[in-house]
Amino acid sequence: MEQELKKLKDKVIKDISDVKDSKFLADLKTKYLGRKGELTGLLKNVKDLADEEKPRVGKLANEIKNELLQVFSKAEQIIQGKENSILDFDSTLPGKRAELGHLHPSTIVQYEVEEAFKQMGFNVYDGPQVESEYYNFTDLNTPDDHPYRYSQDTFWLEGGFLLRSQTSNLQVRMLEKYGAPFRGIFPGRVFRNEATDASHEHTFYQLEGLMVDKDINIGNLIATMRALLSAVFNKEVEVRLRPGFFPFVEPGFEMDIRCLICDGSGCSVCKQSGWLELMPCGMVHPKVLSAGGIDPNKYSGFAFGLGLTRLVMMKYKIDDIRLLESGDLRFLRQF
Repeated sequence: MEQELKKLKDKVIKDISDVKDSKFLADLKTKYLGRKGELTGLLKNVKDLADEEKPRVGKLANEIKNELLQVFSKAEQIIQGKENSILDFDSTLPGKRAELGHLHPSTIVQYEVEEAFKQMGFNVYDGPQVESEYYNFTDLNTPDDHPYRYSQDTFWLEGGFLLRSQTSNLQVRMLEKYGAPFRGIFPGRVFRNEATDASHEHTFYQLEGLMVDKDINIGNLIATMRALLSAVFNKEVEVRLRPGFFPFVEPGFEMDIRCLICDGSGCSVCKQSGWLELMPCGMVHPKVLSAGGIDPNKYSGFAFGLGLTRLVMMKYKIDDIRLLESGDLRFLRQF
């Protein structure tokens, strides 16, 4: 029995030395070490040995089996390394063009807007998307019982946290950190728990702007907005300013842009009105300045919330907001 085991070992090692590929090696392993392999067949005969021989032969059989397993493992590594090193290509053939990724249209427009504001002296800031109730609502002059809270269909989390429903959440954060004078924009993703349609999505992009200094007025606000739109669209864009209510500005306005998809004739994006709400804005409320540690008797400022996603739709004449977050490569490859 011992001689048979040693002969089998020598035979396996000799056969492995002739292996050329991984398939042949796998077949060889099955032949010798598989459930119905030759080593398994020999081990079945151990039970027929005399009691005094069983321990010795059993120990030898296990040693040979473990040694062969190591031999096969090493052979597998060598064969795999050789196969991976083979370069199976013809260098005389023309190369295949690789498809490269590119910036998302929302990112393209965001970078253009950021550049326009940088040229006007604004800095770009970022902040948390999981926000506290305090910074998203309370410090923006929106107490617990204020109806404005319920107009935003907020995604509420545990412990008084939420997915921010507006980039306005950074107004007081920035004033607390940097004080006045301050000039900055805060682009980013916001979330609303609302039904989707051609002009509404549960996840979209906004850009909040804030300027606080001495003697800031509404004229500064309008001039800044006009300069921005001209930079993004490379032409004068028709806008209108109408009264609007937002707890954190006083007075407050809605700045609308004439729909560039239908040229003002009416479509599903502008809800047949010819105008698209683009920028809620206004003069920063004194309570918000105070919450940020700024004296409202010395400083004033303006704030605005720019719908970045809607700006993308206007620039590229996209008639359904849901396409932007769809992940459809057929759509994205157009940009």
